[in-house]
Amino acid sequence: MKKILVILTLLLAGTGIRETAAQGYVKLNGLYALAGVVNPAVEFAISNKSAIQTEVVISPWKSFDGKHMTFAILMGEYRYYFKEHNRGWYVGGNIGMMAFDMSKPYIQNGRLKFENRYCKGYGMMIGACVGYEYRFAERWLVDAFFGWAWMSSFYNGYSMEGEIDMYPHRPVQPKYPDPFNGSSEWYPNKIGVSIGYRIIKPKK
Repeated sequence: MKKILVILTLLLAGTGIRETAAQGYVKLNGLYALAGVVNPAVEFAISNKSAIQTEVVISPWKSFDGKHMTFAILMGEYRYYFKEHNRGWYVGGNIGMMAFDMSKPYIQNGRLKFENRYCKGYGMMIGACVGYEYRFAERWLVDAFFGWAWMSSFYNGYSMEGEIDMYPHRPVQPKYPDPFNGSSEWYPNKIGVSIGYRIIKPKK
């Protein structure tokens, strides 16, 4: 056991990860908070120019403007910083999973709208993002970001009165009634401005 610990210590020291990996920030998306949606995240540096982030997005709204709007997302993301971790521009790739009870959004004439029905189900997503982080104090930073993803969902559709749709729209309708449906689209999967606080400071 001691030999394994010694080897791991030497590997971490040799790659320079030991100090940077100890630096971490906890964040909260202020833009989502204004809409009553909770989006906390934790980001840890894994090298001088890269970091990983884990975040959750939770909308507690059973109804918003008469539409169902309850959902939860769990997402993991890898970020590459062009300057150094937690400083300046970065690009990233993310993957996540979701569960929802909501009216499906769509864009018409450049405006975001919601269907006059709702869906209950689950899905997954894989996408990319771009962002910028600015440290404005010893422990504080601002993280502005935007992401786009391919989302695949599986769900049952309901009318606003709660009646299940046994004949959902499909390219080819099934022979027998079937409420289960699925769809895949490209959608924005994250946008916001988060405030971050450094919870761990690396030893010098």
